[in-house]
Amino acid sequence: MIQVHYFARLRELTGKGQETLHRDSMTVSELLDWAEATYPGFGADTIQVAVNEEYALKEDVIHSGDVCAFIPPVSGG
Repeated sequence: MIQVHYFARLRELTGKGQETLHRDSMTVSELLDWAEATYPGFGADTIQVAVNEEYALKEDVIHSGDVCAFIPPVSGG
């Protein structure tokens, strides 16, 4: 199982702070595709993903037991 956490606008879009995916493994790209299909308007092209508290590349593999976080772009001033 893969634990997924949502922050900022993604928490509002999904209506939850976290959820568990019943998958043994998947790439970061597959995770982003799943999120976009599950939550239209997710914005997978602009989201960063951290796996076990480290930024991940789209080709990185996520394994069962890993914790992922979707990090939306932030702006400030």
